[in-house]
Amino acid sequence: MKIGILGSGRGTNFEALFEAIQKGELQAQIVLVISDVEKAPILEKARIHKIPYLYLPPGKFKTYLEPSIEADYIHALQNHGVEWVVLAGYMRVLKGDFFRAYKGKILNIHPSLLPAFRGLDAWRQALEAGAKITGCTVHFVDEGLDTGPIVLQEAVKVLDEDTPETLHARLQKAEHRLYPEALKLIAEGRILVKGRRVVIKNSP
Repeated sequence: MKIGILGSGRGTNFEALFEAIQKGELQAQIVLVISDVEKAPILEKARIHKIPYLYLPPGKFKTYLEPSIEADYIHALQNHGVEWVVLAGYMRVLKGDFFRAYKGKILNIHPSLLPAFRGLDAWRQALEAGAKITGCTVHFVDEGLDTGPIVLQEAVKVLDEDTPETLHARLQKAEHRLYPEALKLIAEGRILVKGRRVVIKNSP
């Protein structure tokens, strides 16, 4: 299972996946890391781990890639033999060409129990809404905003004393458990998508 990771920030989920692979818990290979942020720590982490990495400038738009740059992303991923595209803190919306090139092969992790609290700063949304429980979700990416079929979820309690920072930190710990687990199910061929539902088959 050859994985290409797109990330815009610190790369903590990238590290969690890399460690799961190193420990033999996930039968996969990270073959490329791409960032839209030139100095993103995720690129330095890829360099340290001797994984090919690229900075591709995002262009003039704030939330998505220019078509020519999106084509550069797809070309780079395909040149490295990427089979699955994994979003790890990637802050741009993918468009149609990506879905045509990697139909049903793009995953994301979101810091809420979708469909609640879509979009940015989901942990802050949960606090402001007075939620008692939030969590994280691994889902397939479609052309909506955090709307793709859900693979796995993990609940995280919201504590009375929580700040956005403390809640976000606990959510990230849950993410680091959940993302490798979801990719492991995919690598084992145990995921079946039926419309909006994801069915997890028993291990052979």
